[in-house]
Amino acid sequence: MAALEDEGAADAALETEAQLVLTLGGYALELAGARLVTNEHIAVPRFNFVQELGIARERQTAFFERALDHYFQRALRPTFRVPVPVPAYLDTNLRRLGFQARPEPLTVLVGEPGATHASRGPTRVRIAKESELGRVAAFWTTERERPEFAAALSVAIHHPNPHERLVPVLAELSGAPVGAALLYRYRNMAGIFGVTTQPEARGRGVASDLTGWVVAEGIAGTGCPYFVLADSARLEARLATLGFHPVRTFREYELASENALALPSPGAPGTPRWRPPRVPPKVTRSDGASSRA
Repeated sequence: MAALEDEGAADAALETEAQLVLTLGGYALELAGARLVTNEHIAVPRFNFVQELGIARERQTAFFERALDHYFQRALRPTFRVPVPVPAYLDTNLRRLGFQARPEPLTVLVGEPGATHASRGPTRVRIAKESELGRVAAFWTTERERPEFAAALSVAIHHPNPHERLVPVLAELSGAPVGAALLYRYRNMAGIFGVTTQPEARGRGVASDLTGWVVAEGIAGTGCPYFVLADSARLEARLATLGFHPVRTFREYELASENALALPSPGAPGTPRWRPPRVPPKVTRSDGASSRA
């Protein structure tokens, strides 16, 4: 039963993550075997990724052509997420297309509601004010993207769709904001996204205090489980001390910065793999009637 519950929690977590991208101005395109999550206004991998759901060996060429054409036309560099263990044929094809596997896997970890957390230091965590949304957005965006991202946050916060809730969170040291995250709930699952600490404040427990505060305070609502995405063993171990456990693991593939946004040449043209059936020519008989040969 525990395994089935973890599978359900993992599916709910991935759906919640996709819904966050959508509510911030993105969209998702469903293809056979995968979901293409896209946000053209925020050109970072966390908002532009392919969630592999099961692609057959014989259908992967057509799939990759459609998926990469979708992102490359928009000058976006997507990441591909493939559940572990990765089929050898998908790994081979992704590498042929110029994608490299990240050194450490991406893990979805789920924690039960109501967990307590003792702060490790003088961190003060609180919900960000409306006037601070630009400051919150600055943790993840460049100056060019920041105004639009802050506006999208404001819309999602004050005009949520049914079944969702978005809460921006700030962490402070000596009154200065040094960390941020987004709490997003969709239906009965809540994710803590983008937990970020400024370089000068790292190593002081800010990220752990921020995450632990969100769970302990029940920011998402009564009885709602939480999840976090971890992209390193160090982060996964830290989250385990806060009561989170892994429910699904992916291998992420990213396009190297020196690689152009273009599909590789297929090589010399060959004979068609399939030809439409030919209609036999008409034959006119001596009596003037016609028939197929």
